[in-house]
Amino acid sequence: MQTNLFSSYKLGDLNLPSRIVMAPLTRMRAGEGNVPQPMNVEYYRQRSNAALIITEATQISPQGVGYPHTPGIHSPQQIEGWKSVTEAVHQQGGRIFMQLWHVGRVSHPSLQPNGELPVAPSAIAPEGMAATYEGEKPFVTPRALETEEIPQIVQQYAQAAKNAQQAGFDGVEIHSANGYLLDEFLQDGSNKRTDKYGGSIENRARFLMEVTEAVTKVWNSKRVGVRLSPSSTFMNMSDSNPEALFSYVAQKLNHFNLAYLHIVEPRIKGDKHDEDQSSGLGVEFFRPIFQGTLITAGGYTKHTGNEVLAAEDADLVAYGRLFIANPDLPKRFELNAPLNNYDRSTFYTQGKEGYIDYPFLERANLTLN
Repeated sequence: MQTNLFSSYKLGDLNLPSRIVMAPLTRMRAGEGNVPQPMNVEYYRQRSNAALIITEATQISPQGVGYPHTPGIHSPQQIEGWKSVTEAVHQQGGRIFMQLWHVGRVSHPSLQPNGELPVAPSAIAPEGMAATYEGEKPFVTPRALETEEIPQIVQQYAQAAKNAQQAGFDGVEIHSANGYLLDEFLQDGSNKRTDKYGGSIENRARFLMEVTEAVTKVWNSKRVGVRLSPSSTFMNMSDSNPEALFSYVAQKLNHFNLAYLHIVEPRIKGDKHDEDQSSGLGVEFFRPIFQGTLITAGGYTKHTGNEVLAAEDADLVAYGRLFIANPDLPKRFELNAPLNNYDRSTFYTQGKEGYIDYPFLERANLTLN
């Protein structure tokens, strides 16, 4: 029988009822102190029908903040806020992983403790504008991390992983994609270091491997995933030899026996979907290299999701914008029901509109197709 979106899947010791994953989605709706609030609880509760929810990116430290109103996992109040989220999801029978995040250079002094410079592998600013509480401001040139500071950040990832356990999560995903700190270390367009964290591919991957090792000492490795975006140019990311870099990274990650490797497809550039931009390293590149579960994310429909599963290029398919607009997305797919259209203008606003007010199906008016 051919695998499709509605086939069950065993992810480590978790039994998933389908292959439909909710992708991590930054929504900028945390409360004061970057603490999850009641509408965040309702947002995730509504979407607990996903086979697996991966939360929005969540800061491991005050230094990791890069956007207003984004949640953290480094204070007792944040842990308590997230505990309400995980309890709501578990009451609905769902499963939820937290995505651990440090934005690196994609920040602004106004978001940093004591107005300090953001940190990065090298003092190279991304192009464009930073999101701040006072509106958009030009990115500043970040401060290159000192070699002796990096182990401290590794420990912050480990502590955040412990805090996620305390908050009741089922696992964690290490965010090493989209031009944020771990990705900045991986790619030589942003990493010009000359110490043991720069230069060779092995050195540039060292930080990610140290973080993965630290997190898998906190969690059983089968409850830890890693996300990569090997083809994204978001935040001016680039590498001189992405095939060599990311094949090395995937091979090294095999040693950890992870829950999964999560790949952002080439056609996704940040939060934009470019149908014409399909060249690059997609999930099929990683299938012969990575020995565990592969999740693919990137503008999938029901039809294309079934296609990638049938081709055995991926094991699970993550949906982002469709889950924003359709809290009951798996049911809509199952019934071939029409989908709500998402409203991009409310992706990053702070209210309930475009967040927890998208309608569910009126099942009484539907017949199976």
